[in-house]
Amino acid sequence: MIGNVRRVASAVLLALSLSWAWTFAAPVAVAHSPKPDTPSAKDFPISFGGPFSLIDHDSQARSDRDYRGRFLLVYFGYSMCPDICPTGLQTIGVALDLMGEAAAKVQPIFISVDPDRDRPDALKRYVSQFHPRLIGLTGSESQVREAARAYHIYRGKVALPDTPKEEYLVTHTPLTFLMGPDGKFVTLFPHGTDAEVMAKVLRRYLSGGAS
Repeated sequence: MIGNVRRVASAVLLALSLSWAWTFAAPVAVAHSPKPDTPSAKDFPISFGGPFSLIDHDSQARSDRDYRGRFLLVYFGYSMCPDICPTGLQTIGVALDLMGEAAAKVQPIFISVDPDRDRPDALKRYVSQFHPRLIGLTGSESQVREAARAYHIYRGKVALPDTPKEEYLVTHTPLTFLMGPDGKFVTLFPHGTDAEVMAKVLRRYLSGGAS
């Protein structure tokens, strides 16, 4: 019974998350086409990203300025996510592997939307499953809230019936953001983007072929 409830709740959360994400992600449909152009910051109705102050999976204080000079792939999620986050993070990992040596110019970052449960040790175990260079970031509730707000990330706890209160799910916006070496928003990838497409778009931006 509990397993069925979790599956139904997960499906509902996925639908809600994708609906919210598509509000901003529609321009990225261009990235799935054979056209040479790639959606950039000017194609979106709002800007994403900004300063953050968090803690990495080794318990070291980190800010957005620590990653200047590199492209960032930023994904918000949580370690107990049943399906959305593993899919998104796996896509990032495969895309980076497809890029070969060029991937060294891209830093993948996973920011938790569930700081109550995602402490550094939990994040370290989690991110190691997807890519050796993936960095997990967490922090206090207020720190995570500010980071999520900067990226316009929706998040909310969803209680499950007949389960302990600490075994909740979290609905969240499942987007992957590409930030430039200057810390400014470049483009984003909606949930379900193919890893080969992501790698192709990343190569284009890294080579200066898109603006």
